[in-house]
Amino acid sequence: MLIRPAEPDDAMDVARVHVRAWQVGYRDLLPDDYLARMRPEERARRYTFGNDTPQQPRTMVAIDAGAIRGFATIAPARDINESNAGELCALYVDPDWWGHGVGAVLISAARVRLLDSGFKQALLWVLKGNARAERFYRNDHWIPDGICRTASVWGLTVDEVCYRRGLDSE
Repeated sequence: MLIRPAEPDDAMDVARVHVRAWQVGYRDLLPDDYLARMRPEERARRYTFGNDTPQQPRTMVAIDAGAIRGFATIAPARDINESNAGELCALYVDPDWWGHGVGAVLISAARVRLLDSGFKQALLWVLKGNARAERFYRNDHWIPDGICRTASVWGLTVDEVCYRRGLDSE
């Protein structure tokens, strides 16, 4: 499996993975009508791949058999009170590839990139009630820190739980 930075030409393929992962993974967590209305074309227009600015989000893609199977996006933590932490902003895998190790490879690559960017700690936000994601992150040594928030994500108000992890240890 190849992991590389996302390029502008990857936008539609990444968006297809993103939408499918939401539609399958968030079933029973988000409104059915919202999930049914999601379109890759809309998501693809919002991506800004190809930047190398350290303060901007950076996305990496996982490619197997010539196709994008998943992606991860990292950035400095967006909360101003977390100026010394990095953030895993997104990690999505095509549902047909769940259980094939794509997520594990992506999260490992994301941790390395965050550490190489000078961060010793990282955080991420999980949709409250997303037991599959919570298991995945706990298996990678992320720990819920007790902080919850209500946020607007892609035009939808959701409740999220914060997870944290040190980057200098496995």
